[in-house]
Amino acid sequence: MQNLIEPFGGTLVDLVVNQQERSGLIAQASNLPSLQLSERSVCDLELLATGGFSPLDGFMRQADHERVVAEMRLADGTVFPIPITLPVNHFEGLELGKRIALRDAHNDLLGVMTVEEIYEWSRSEFANNVLGTSDLRHPLVTEMEHWGKFNIAGKLQVLALPKHPDFRDLRLTPAQTRESLAKLNRANIVAFQTRNPIHRVHEEMTKLAADMIDGAILLHPAVGLTKPGDIDYFTRVRTYKTLVENHYDTSRTLLSLLPIAMRMAGPREAVWHAIIRRNHGANHFIIGRDHASPGIDSTGKPFYEPTAAQELAKSVSDEIGVEIMTFGEMAYLPDEKTYGEIAKLPAETKTISLSGTQIREEYLGRSKPLPEWFTRPEIAAILAESYPPPEKQGVCLWFTGLSGAGKSATAEVLTILLNERGRRVTVLDGDVVRTHLSKGLGFSKEDRDLNILRIGFVASEIVRHGGVVICAAVSPYRSTRSEVRQMMGSDNFVEIFVDTPLDVCESRDTKGMYAKARRGEIKGFTGIDDPYELPDNAEITLDTTKMSVDENADLILQYLASRNLVA
Repeated sequence: MQNLIEPFGGTLVDLVVNQQERSGLIAQASNLPSLQLSERSVCDLELLATGGFSPLDGFMRQADHERVVAEMRLADGTVFPIPITLPVNHFEGLELGKRIALRDAHNDLLGVMTVEEIYEWSRSEFANNVLGTSDLRHPLVTEMEHWGKFNIAGKLQVLALPKHPDFRDLRLTPAQTRESLAKLNRANIVAFQTRNPIHRVHEEMTKLAADMIDGAILLHPAVGLTKPGDIDYFTRVRTYKTLVENHYDTSRTLLSLLPIAMRMAGPREAVWHAIIRRNHGANHFIIGRDHASPGIDSTGKPFYEPTAAQELAKSVSDEIGVEIMTFGEMAYLPDEKTYGEIAKLPAETKTISLSGTQIREEYLGRSKPLPEWFTRPEIAAILAESYPPPEKQGVCLWFTGLSGAGKSATAEVLTILLNERGRRVTVLDGDVVRTHLSKGLGFSKEDRDLNILRIGFVASEIVRHGGVVICAAVSPYRSTRSEVRQMMGSDNFVEIFVDTPLDVCESRDTKGMYAKARRGEIKGFTGIDDPYELPDNAEITLDTTKMSVDENADLILQYLASRNLVA
């Protein structure tokens, strides 16, 4: 074990570097049961192994997990706000005291764990205590629906860190980051967390913070899992590199990438981010408004109060050893050609700013250059290359409703109308998918969820490459539909609820499926003996009893035009 963090006494997990020992463990791992880690767990494993999550030395045991969820502290009382756990769905291959091999999605061996604890955890307690909500519009609430109901923990031996062939010069471990910061010869280091491009107001904020403490800046963007729908990190890192090289003082600035899987947990996440930056060598941390917020909930209200993250982080600042630097909403002062916090300005001061919606719809969405007061021209150029106008962006149109509601019929007409307007459309019909992609799946809840997630995965890839995909599937469960939404982000997902009464659907059933379900010949049929969960806030709701298929297709087209998704 290598002492990593001073003065906090954090340590690396058992990162095996002795070649003989490593070779022996690799040989043994081929005979061990394997657990394939999710992308989130791979990110967590990397930061555990390098000391980014110090003082943790492995995935949390039950005592730590329960106290973190309830009180934001480890079992020994140390402040730690986010559970870092390894969930599993079943006990197959797991036995206390035995080892398991940990592998990534490509089946590459990352490490070996000796299973010392297997314990059940509560999704509702995690959601309500850590995230402060059980609303399925929160991306982690939705994701947790498919986590295993048990966590495992035990001695962790890491044999290889995840592979990152990109931006190698910027992927610094905590130890490497501290070493690089030491070369800047500044007693104070202020860290800045971001998952978005850095525009002028954030640039000025970071420079002001460094000047206030006569220190250096650690620009530390998240490049693991961020909020669904965020600008891809390849584009973002290109903007960061350009900005640092041309507009920051490189003698007092370090750009380093953080492979973190964000939880979008608002206040608790802010504390977590501060601890992580402490482990990387910072003693100050910037927290702005709405830090790590997932946006608005299913009722249209923000998940967290704008200053909640600042307040919570300040309350534990002394304990975690990081001074929290807070800034309010900032705007551009055109008369002075500078930037300032709105709350601190005289009432008569003229200010201008842009909202995220304005940026997307009025500038990037219309191929209009962003103003120089808002962002550097070089940054605007990179974003313009990577952010096509809405009518050329990918979008998923997700039809949901009972069997016989009219999903496929409406989707068929809509497909023709979209093709007429020059959009390339792929249709993923639930019945067709079941005969190919999901052949062999049954109709249990687990199989239905798997079918929908498979459709969602294919749809997300089409959207990512700029295509329009129409999905028509019963998709009865709200949480699974929410998970599909998270795959591509709300900006690129339109939920269309075909709201047709059950008796009308039965009257349209030429295959006799409802009649068979009524007689008990088919079990688990949606609407008969298995529930259909109504959407909370679908973007579009269709009535097929009063509106024709053509009228409903036109209604959808009008909605897409209002969002500039069709020309």
